[in-house]
Amino acid sequence: MKAVKLLMGFILVGTLLSSCYAEVLIEDEFIDEPIYTTNQVLQSYDLWYIDINATKGNGEVPFLQRAFTVSFKNGKMYANNNIVGIGNTGNGFGIPVGYYDGYSGAVDIDHVVDGSWILEVLTVNNNTIELYDAGSRTSYFLKGYYTDTFDYDYVFYDNINYFLQEYDAWEKSYTSEEGAINDFDEENFLQFLPDFFRSSIDKNGTSISRLQWDFEGDYQVYNIENDETLKTLTLAYDFMGNDYFELYVINDSTIELYHPDSKTVYEFTGKGYQQYLKSGKNSVSKKREKTSNPTMHVKRSRKIK
Repeated sequence: MKAVKLLMGFILVGTLLSSCYAEVLIEDEFIDEPIYTTNQVLQSYDLWYIDINATKGNGEVPFLQRAFTVSFKNGKMYANNNIVGIGNTGNGFGIPVGYYDGYSGAVDIDHVVDGSWILEVLTVNNNTIELYDAGSRTSYFLKGYYTDTFDYDYVFYDNINYFLQEYDAWEKSYTSEEGAINDFDEENFLQFLPDFFRSSIDKNGTSISRLQWDFEGDYQVYNIENDETLKTLTLAYDFMGNDYFELYVINDSTIELYHPDSKTVYEFTGKGYQQYLKSGKNSVSKKREKTSNPTMHVKRSRKIK
């Protein structure tokens, strides 16, 4: 019997998982044997955060386009499709959205809404993978994290535009006694849509279906240089120009708007939460897009006690 020589291969970063093999030489013939299976790689992290701005290609994979994170656990696929509740829903994994099976550098996903998809799985580095849809020539880049070390606050602030849009309306729930009287004192409801905002002076407690939207205008969220946990917000009012606020997230149903000009603090509570479930029209209509909030070069004005 001829001697058997085992030649161990190494994982080559940036290549297909299907290339990660040990080569066994038996009687001068090579037999490929997988070292790390696709399933092992997909399950190597609790959460895969989808870096939507890194996406390449003009097509889309619908369930990846709407998710913030996905998880692969023992044949079941989970997703966090909402910012609201992220970190708590499904113990941090989100909601179940389908089933998967990995094989030889690819994963076969059976999504409960979007059907069957076969995506190539490539490694980029030790905590990043690429999911490639050959049909649309589109690549998604996912960064791996563990639930106990994942920075859910970062996800809130990095995707705050979507957070503002996950409620049908925001009702003013607090106004500080400190601060000069200004026109914004009259606004009791705000609504943020992808391309514009609306406001209402209807009395607190008015049901969303009965709100009369008194004004409609443009809004813009800004990043702040060297301050990842602060965003600023401008609301374009015809009668008072661009009203400027510092925007803080209190929890997943409450935001704080600090008005530097008047030094007034406002709190707004979300009403009519839009949960993007695994089925229904909202899960189809809500899609993430590449966004890049402009940077504002200002210093934080609000003094946190």
